[in-house]
Amino acid sequence: MLKIYFSGEDILRTRVAPAADPVWELVLSLHLLQGRSRDPLMANWRRSVARGLRQDVASDQLRLLFALNPPRGYFPDFLTPYASVDGFEAGLDAVRGTPVDLLHRDLTVLASENALPSTATALARGDSAVLRHLTDSMEQYRSLAINPYWDRIQAAVEADRTRRARALLDGGVEGLLTSLRPAMRWEAGILEVRDYPDSRELHLDGRGLLLVPSFFCARTPVALLDPALPPVLVYPVDRLGGLAATDGTALGAGREALAALLGRTRAAVLQVSDEGCTTGEVARRLNISPAAASQHTTVLRNAGLLVSHRERNTVLHTLTPLGRAMLDA
Repeated sequence: MLKIYFSGEDILRTRVAPAADPVWELVLSLHLLQGRSRDPLMANWRRSVARGLRQDVASDQLRLLFALNPPRGYFPDFLTPYASVDGFEAGLDAVRGTPVDLLHRDLTVLASENALPSTATALARGDSAVLRHLTDSMEQYRSLAINPYWDRIQAAVEADRTRRARALLDGGVEGLLTSLRPAMRWEAGILEVRDYPDSRELHLDGRGLLLVPSFFCARTPVALLDPALPPVLVYPVDRLGGLAATDGTALGAGREALAALLGRTRAAVLQVSDEGCTTGEVARRLNISPAAASQHTTVLRNAGLLVSHRERNTVLHTLTPLGRAMLDA
């Protein structure tokens, strides 16, 4: 179990990342790609990426990147710098600028349990050419495994941010931290990550915590090993149906559902759900009965335009990528 200790100052400085973090998504997708997960939502993505890697004549250049990211256990902290909150290029710049002592420390820990290619030795010395090769490999992998799905990833993360924003408005930061159940439990100033693979304690010491919602994060949240680094906790989001391709059956069902969307009321429901809306709020804003609001949101959800999350006695509706595309059309 991981226990994260908050002071009053830490609570004030805790926040949620402003968007999907491209570097964290890249690194965690590498773990998922190489692991044994049988998650049906990700099966098509894994097949597609594996096929693309086999066909890519430059895939051998990714050997070091894959070796640094084993499917289980420790992976180097320097691969996911705090600077990536400002975007992919900022993250890569930070990777290239990693101090030599941090490179040596992280790679020593990794090498204690994993066989590494010879280039890792030069990387541990801070060789600039190897660091450039590593970040070039990250860009190459991203173009194949992340970029084609980025809209879907962003939509899933944004839907989660909407849920957390609601929790924050209703209950402050403590409400936000409480909303992270069941994977985590907030009680008496301590956030417990129950299924964490190691027994650890992290004292924030007034630095606050950056919560990073992640599409490719597995069931268990992830924290950096080095307690001196800016505190980050990456946690999984609802994948909104995953990255699977739509088959003919699903396409036919989707078209039938979309045919039921005609009408001003459902278009209005879609519009008010743009920033997240509960069933009761839909009813009040559109001056319709709660039963009618529930019926309309059900049709929109079945058509793949909304996703709904239950929080205690309320259901929060947010747009899917298709729903946002229709609203923006």
